[in-house]
Amino acid sequence: MHDHSGHGHGGHEHSHIPKNETKIAIAAALTGTFMVAEVVGGIISGSLALIADAGHMLTDFASLMLAWLAFRLARRPADWKRTYGFDRFSVLAAFVNGMSLFIIAGWILWEAIQRLNAPQEVLGGVMLWVALGGLLVNILAFWVLTRGGEGENLNVRAAALHVMGDLLGSVAALVAALVIIWTGWTPIDPILSVLVVLIILRSAWKVVAQSGHILLEGAPDGFDRRDVASDLRAEVPGLRNVRHVHAWSVTQERPMVTMVIELEAGSDMAQAKAAIRGRLQERHGIGHVTIEVEG
Repeated sequence: MHDHSGHGHGGHEHSHIPKNETKIAIAAALTGTFMVAEVVGGIISGSLALIADAGHMLTDFASLMLAWLAFRLARRPADWKRTYGFDRFSVLAAFVNGMSLFIIAGWILWEAIQRLNAPQEVLGGVMLWVALGGLLVNILAFWVLTRGGEGENLNVRAAALHVMGDLLGSVAALVAALVIIWTGWTPIDPILSVLVVLIILRSAWKVVAQSGHILLEGAPDGFDRRDVASDLRAEVPGLRNVRHVHAWSVTQERPMVTMVIELEAGSDMAQAKAAIRGRLQERHGIGHVTIEVEG
């Protein structure tokens, strides 16, 4: 016998989606618009730091647009082809975005090495004003994403982290511009562009590792099936054995578990199942559980 407990796709909390969707859209518009200005400014001034920051902004703009699309798709109900709905689209988008960050970081690093070997003229004045504009735009975008009470959403938090990376990139370009204006030392530009690369790579690794883990059906964070089985045997009266425990996540917010249990003779099956669900919810925050009773 088996029992399925949990919340269907339609039962998930989506009350904050319109607000979050608007936040993402505003941040994407700000980032995309200034990204174009930064590319133009980088080409005119000859600044690799500006172009590097624009490259980071490009990936963030793509991330924001995919996050916005994920909110739109999350409204769709599950169907016979996609029984879990469209929630995992956001995970797939995060993985693609993370991989693209590695490619852009590699290109910026290559350009930085070339410029260190053969320094180029950089117009510090143009670079300064563009970098200052980028800093102000990123501060505004970060404020839009973090204000209010809906910032706990994973998509919004991820977007805010990307914008924070952009903000640091703008600071690096601003510092490089000031050094060039005051000292004329142009190698500071590729050196600080490498700093931006390190920021990009750190973000990229986290995004790829987390999204890849989910796509490979890895267990939710902190979930060790060996410890879970031992804990359930100790805490649930009448539970003899727990086998075939499988845990995965549709998204970080939708962990799921299946298991096969054996009960002592005369044990109440309904009570045992309720106790297992309660324990998993209490210790791991997992409310979607499928339990099969053997014997």
